[in-house]
Amino acid sequence: MFDKLEAVEQRFMEIEHKLGDPSLADRPQEFRRLSKEHASLQEVVHEYRHYRKTKNEIESNKELVFDPELGSMAKEELKTLEPELDASAQRLQVLLLPQDPNDQKNILLEVRAGAGGDEAGLFGAELFRAYQKFSERQGWRVEVLSVSPGEKGGIKEIVAMIEGTKVYSRLKWEAGVHRVQRVPETEAMGRVHTSTVTVAVLPEAEEVDIVIKTSDLKIDVYRSSGAGGQSVNTTDSAVRITHLPTGVVVACQDERSQLKNKDKAMKILRSRIYEAEQARVSKEHADTRREMVGTGDRSERIRTYNFPQGRLTDHRIGFTVHSLPDVMEGHIEEVLDALQTHYQAEAMKQQGFAQA
Repeated sequence: MFDKLEAVEQRFMEIEHKLGDPSLADRPQEFRRLSKEHASLQEVVHEYRHYRKTKNEIESNKELVFDPELGSMAKEELKTLEPELDASAQRLQVLLLPQDPNDQKNILLEVRAGAGGDEAGLFGAELFRAYQKFSERQGWRVEVLSVSPGEKGGIKEIVAMIEGTKVYSRLKWEAGVHRVQRVPETEAMGRVHTSTVTVAVLPEAEEVDIVIKTSDLKIDVYRSSGAGGQSVNTTDSAVRITHLPTGVVVACQDERSQLKNKDKAMKILRSRIYEAEQARVSKEHADTRREMVGTGDRSERIRTYNFPQGRLTDHRIGFTVHSLPDVMEGHIEEVLDALQTHYQAEAMKQQGFAQA
């Protein structure tokens, strides 16, 4: 592990030297590439330097343990330094794990009502609001790109772009079927109903990730539908884009401007094509979204939200919290931390790292 860390630090210093070259200003593409690589190495290099510093301090204090004047102080410092060295070693093991190339990306979050009728749509809207509140507390930007309203204030589908630091890394665990058990407001007998919502988390595809030829697009414009009266759009502002080679279709009509609707539709289209390309390259038989959400059947759930008991259970890792009202207010950190810790531990086993 330490040979690899030495190599990483050497590469980090080499990039720092190159970034200080004034001639790099004439090569913006190279500057962006080096800056991105520098940022990706920074955390592991800083942790490695902290590990080395801590280890040196331990060795210095061990030499002073039998000193009549400084021995007691050295022993006290060792009580703090030795656990910190172990913790730093654990952090380094995690940082050296193979990184998902999408971890740094923004995401497209898609929430859809599954089985359960109106209740599924209502819970879908609530779950999206929970993600929205969580994202806002992280300092991330949430932009709703597309909404298909359901009945009684619910949704059939909502698609949003979430932009910020390591958004995909944090929220990728949310993809799958979310099952809710509660008594609907319309249930006169007080019976608990079970419904599902499907969540897809797609890494944003930037233009450098996937090239879409204009000749491969069929763009239709049409009049937006509305609730009647003044809200009806009297111009052809709605946009539907079909990517002919893949058959992917995206429609957007939320904005009054045709140009804004086209821009939003292209963001969604680019990410969906990128997703399908990833699936093709990895020789999977189904695209990533289908793997994430299955058919939306109740039996495929990754997580259950039991409102009568105030309980959330993630079935993938057998993790339960009894603070469901807080979760629905966007306080999902505890669940995300548990998932991340679990999958990091699994990855460390595969890499042969010793467990503390």
